[in-house]
Amino acid sequence: MSPVSYQTIKLSKGKHSSPADGACVMELASMLAGEAFTDHPVSVCPVVGSFLRAYNDSIDDKRRQSLYEYASKVVGSRGPQRTQQARAERLARWADEMYRSRRRWFLRSPIRAIERLRKPPVDAIGTYAVHAIRKHTDETHVAVLGLIDELLATGVYADRGSARVTTARARALDGAT
Repeated sequence: MSPVSYQTIKLSKGKHSSPADGACVMELASMLAGEAFTDHPVSVCPVVGSFLRAYNDSIDDKRRQSLYEYASKVVGSRGPQRTQQARAERLARWADEMYRSRRRWFLRSPIRAIERLRKPPVDAIGTYAVHAIRKHTDETHVAVLGLIDELLATGVYADRGSARVTTARARALDGAT
């Protein structure tokens, strides 16, 4: 049996003890990042990671294989707290839109409606959002992939700008001494 690598691994449901047992999209991301094999890679935004873990486990095998490219896209996506918060807020809005788009949502139990008003913590918002998807279809899959791209783009320019400002300030302080 040949060794398993990020090039030969098949994405599957659940958490795995090693690449030989398979990998979810986040475990593949940990491999690509050169981190220890885990479904919570340090280099990945916890909001995006939460969403991808839950989504990976909720879709069929064919759609799951299209997440390969997202394993590489999310490496290095961890940003400052304000970026994570902005991503969490966008994900919560998207989930609320999905819940509202369901037919007869207003006929649901008032207690369930109140539960939706209480937002989960940032690292669990992904599960909340995935549960908002009523049925997995090609259309919802395309929407989810677009949302992931949008989440990854959130905060990128602000973070780059902040890095430039920080670098410029440091240079100015070095020059002043």
